[in-house]
Amino acid sequence: MPVELHDVEKLLGLKREQLPKHIAIIMDGNGRWAVNRGQPRIEGHRQGVKTVKKIVYECVSLGIDCLTLYSFSMENWKRPREEVEFLMHLCVEYLSQELPEMMDKNVRLRHLGRKDRLPDYVQKSLDETMRATENNTGMILALALNYSARAEITDALSEIVRKIQSGKLTSDRISEGLIGEHLYTAGMPDPDLLIRTAGERRVSNFLLWQLSYAEFYVDEVTWPEFEIENLHNAIRDFAHRERKFGGLIKDKTGTRL
Repeated sequence: MPVELHDVEKLLGLKREQLPKHIAIIMDGNGRWAVNRGQPRIEGHRQGVKTVKKIVYECVSLGIDCLTLYSFSMENWKRPREEVEFLMHLCVEYLSQELPEMMDKNVRLRHLGRKDRLPDYVQKSLDETMRATENNTGMILALALNYSARAEITDALSEIVRKIQSGKLTSDRISEGLIGEHLYTAGMPDPDLLIRTAGERRVSNFLLWQLSYAEFYVDEVTWPEFEIENLHNAIRDFAHRERKFGGLIKDKTGTRL
């Protein structure tokens, strides 16, 4: 069924062309949220999934083309085994529960990262959900799961080298565009807006290639506290920035600034 889009002019005071096409989010502070309330860290992750659900479908209703969520980094394997196992099961639970809504909202799932290290049951759930949603034409929801930007670039370059060695490519074809075609995000626009919660100001090995010209927005609240209005504030902030992409802008008199 068609997705009913918000009237963004009434809701946000913006024109639709002012919205970012691709939002990436580093969802930080789940553990901190729980510890501050005297609860186990896993309760913060459980609460964080509730936030994911709200934000995903609000982005759908706003007409955002792509939403990428930093769900689990390759470095996160260093966390306690019980927490990692809980996160893996939570991912499968989310995909299973949300598949009907993804279909209803025309959402297409993509996975970013090295899938082979994930438990078999997680790989199976990802594959089934991606297969079920592959013909959907609405927002792309990309889950960066067992993800590392350095690993992504390494994998892209390794694949290009293999193609050169096999004669499928010649070295004179190497370009930024060719590298982009071999990244996990191939076919997706680069993020316009990166949101990070919990007041952190690090990129944390996330989409290093793709974030070259993204606007950064840091929210002090932890991810479980991040509400739809926080998302709206980030989008409004983005819409009122002057994006020069290394060039200059002109003021009303035509003077370059």
